[in-house]
Amino acid sequence: MANAISNTPANVQPPLAATGWGLIAGNGRFPFLVLEGARQQGIDMAVIAIKEEAAPELASEASRIHWVSLGELSKTIDLLHKEGVKQAVMAGQVKHNKIFSSIRPDWKLAKLLFSLTTKNTDALIGGVAKILEEEGIQLVDSTLFLKPLIPEAGVLTKRAPSAAESSDMAYGLDIARKISGMDIGQTVVVSGGACVAVEAMEGTDEAIDRAARITTGRSAETPLVVIKVSKAGKSGQDMRFDVPVVGLPTIEHMQRACATALAIDAGRTLLFDRTKLLEAADAAGIAIEAFPPPVAAEPSHSSMGTAKIVGTTETAGTNKK
Repeated sequence: MANAISNTPANVQPPLAATGWGLIAGNGRFPFLVLEGARQQGIDMAVIAIKEEAAPELASEASRIHWVSLGELSKTIDLLHKEGVKQAVMAGQVKHNKIFSSIRPDWKLAKLLFSLTTKNTDALIGGVAKILEEEGIQLVDSTLFLKPLIPEAGVLTKRAPSAAESSDMAYGLDIARKISGMDIGQTVVVSGGACVAVEAMEGTDEAIDRAARITTGRSAETPLVVIKVSKAGKSGQDMRFDVPVVGLPTIEHMQRACATALAIDAGRTLLFDRTKLLEAADAAGIAIEAFPPPVAAEPSHSSMGTAKIVGTTETAGTNKK
């Protein structure tokens, strides 16, 4: 019997269910943008906001909001069930170094932490996602409601990178994709063909600040280039969490550091406040270019079809002007 043929074009997203949506909110503008994007599609989300991270102003944007501590995984799940949530979006940073804080995990989170041999982002958030799925709650692509903020490949600013900046970008992209693939960080800072700083738990902006301190006194002709990538080079970026984000604060840190250019992954980077961000970059003379993420080699026939192929579709960011 022939398969039914859909009349929906391949590039058009099918309508989303109007009910059963939840948002697990961390810090920054990400949660606000997700709520706004969902509302534009007629979706009212129940919000579970993390006390130690989420902005208090989130309460005025959500029709239903519950506040939980970072360690309260069981309470979070109970609240999601109470609100009838079947699909959830994680949006907003939760600083990784909080695992070293005095926050006490409940029994469910403690059990997860005890079971992990490594406590990097993939392991921690991936473990939470698995628990949610076991509870009947699907964690979905965090950029689902923010596709306009995801850039295509190309130069995004009025100024294109110089030859020296392009050389540093090429060198830095190779390094950044390797360290990102090991779940160390997503950002490196390069100057004159040398890797100056590698991001770890401190985050992109602090890595930029550190690079500025290290390169104090460099000549004006020597660029300082920031490279921020996804994990496409490893096994494919999990768009449910840990999506690379660039916002106005990053441009401000770059300007203070006298950084001259920014390279990002097209299709896998979110650019918040895109118009203002690009205007700020132009005003500061910062060149921004988005590069297609690498595609993993197609598996050989001997691999029995078990290898995962990473495509270049689905990028996050506000890249196109």
